[in-house]
Formats: sequence, C-alpha cells, structure tokens
Amino acid sequence: MAANSPAGSRSEQAVGAIRQSDYRALAEFRHTLRRFLAFSEAAARDGGLTPQQHQAILAIKGHGDGGMSIGDLADKLLVRHHSAGELVDRLVKAELVTRLESADDRRRVVLVLTPQAEAVLEALSAAHLEELRKTKPLLLQLLHSLP
Repeated sequence: MAANSPAGSRSEQAVGAIRQSDYRALAEFRHTLRRFLAFSEAAARDGGLTPQQHQAILAIKGHGDGGMSIGDLADKLLVRHHSAGELVDRLVKAELVTRLESADDRRRVVLVLTPQAEAVLEALSAAHLEELRKTKPLLLQLLHSLP
C-alpha cells in the first residue's frame, strides 16, 4: 500500500473484490478477441490487403455517404494524421480509394472507395460476419459471466 493511500481506498477495494472467475473471464474474453483479430488479419491478407488497408476501407465504408476525411480516418484507426495520409497514399496507389473534393466544402477532400475496394470489402465483410456469428455465443457467455 502506498504511504499516502488510505487503507481501504476505492482502488484497493475494487482490486480485492476481483474473483478468480473474473480473471478467467477476462483472460478468455481477451483470448477470444485475439483469435478474431488473427482471423481478420489472415482474411485480409488472403484478400490481397494488409490488415491496415482492410481496416481503412472498412472505416471509410462504415462512415457513410458524406465521405470521410483523412482526419476522420486517423481518428477511426487511432493513428496520427500523417500516418493516415501515408496509408491513403498507398490506398490510392493500389486503386482502392480515390480523393474527391467535398460537395459541401470545396476545401475539404473526402475519401471514396473504388469498385475494386467495394468488391474486396464485401467478400471480407461476409467472412467476418460469419466468424462473428460463430463467436457470438462465447462472447455473450463471457460478458454475462461478468458481475
């Protein structure tokens, strides 16, 4: 216990309240997420994309019709703006994304998927949804086991 931490502080009570079954559930939940991520990375590679390219085109598609900016993409991917810009450069070079002037604000550039990206993403998304359907019972069981 820290010298300036009162005995029985909230954090100590929370730590003391964690049961072995909670650790087991957290470990299994994390393992299940890692298995899904490993599946996702392999599926992206099998589809001819890097995992980061897959994440990017999925984020762009999921953003909707208004178009996604590089800043929006950086936020979704949890990367810095310049890293997202470099990724977009590679996506443009691979003919997966185009940059368009925004209809609402001519100063704003939005990212749009090409038909090639749409086709690859549709196949990957179908495989991911099927994997999630298989994993759903275990995830629900793990979530329900938490206090």
